Amino acid sequence: MKLVTYRASVEAAARLGVIVDDLVVDVEALAASQGEDLPDTMLGLIDAGRPGVETLRACLSEANGQFPAGAATALANVKLLAPIPRPRKNIFGIGLNYVEHVAESAKSLDTARDLPKQPVIFSKPPTTVIGPGEGIEHNGRITQQLDWEVELAVIIGTTARRVAKSEALRHVFGYSVMIDVSARDNRRAGQWIFSKGQDTYAPFGPCIVTADEIPDPQGLDLWLTVNGVEKQRSNTRHMLFKVDELIADISAGITLEPGDIIASGTPEGVGAGRDPQEWMWPGDVVVACVEGIGSLRHPVVDATPE
Repeated sequence: MKLVTYRASVEAAARLGVIVDDLVVDVEALAASQGEDLPDTMLGLIDAGRPGVETLRACLSEANGQFPAGAATALANVKLLAPIPRPRKNIFGIGLNYVEHVAESAKSLDTARDLPKQPVIFSKPPTTVIGPGEGIEHNGRITQQLDWEVELAVIIGTTARRVAKSEALRHVFGYSVMIDVSARDNRRAGQWIFSKGQDTYAPFGPCIVTADEIPDPQGLDLWLTVNGVEKQRSNTRHMLFKVDELIADISAGITLEPGDIIASGTPEGVGAGRDPQEWMWPGDVVVACVEGIGSLRHPVVDATPE
């Protein structure tokens, strides 16, 4: 299933929906029409666990495309928000997780040339998250090196503490797309959180695809364009540390909880690795895609204080 958080109108409250063909179906309203009780938020559904997902799937099957009045809206007529508009915790970011990106980073960002022996982990605050179409802020007083990174986002569904690699994917609720925006000139003594953690630096969406539809997250094409020009293209099979390894590694010391998000790293082609280097500027449009999930399109907007 493709699950979204959306508004049916500007004034409407955010709702949990499921995409069916060219419609967004309100999950709570669909369930209520069949005497079932399902939440109206993405985190609520994640917390409901497998029984909640199975109830939703059963409700869709029972409806068979015939939805109650007011429960379905044309996808083209809704405003999609970030699937989890406000994560409960910082996003777990993974650095240097594609071999070619390690090489380009070593040349341009003074990172180590050797492949990491363990995942490189940083974090992005909840305030970084923006939904589809929202502006990525360029504050010229802070950065002149705003960079792009397309990533597969992994959403945790059940608590994972010291899990084995072989059991790790059982804890995944679903997958999404994230752009890990980075102000390259804002790294501080090797610490990345200010570089990667500023407001609007985590475009996220457009949906969460449930894990049952992506049984192998290591075979997905992903790519990114800036102003229609392709900058990144790769496949998740080229990750240095696969999704199951990331979950096992993080959960060895940090409990992963329902709704937690892992941004699993980016392939080569970032602006910092180009010759000459390229950066995002106000007026640019960035599009990021992951196969089987969807695409994000974001303008870069001027947020420089007067």
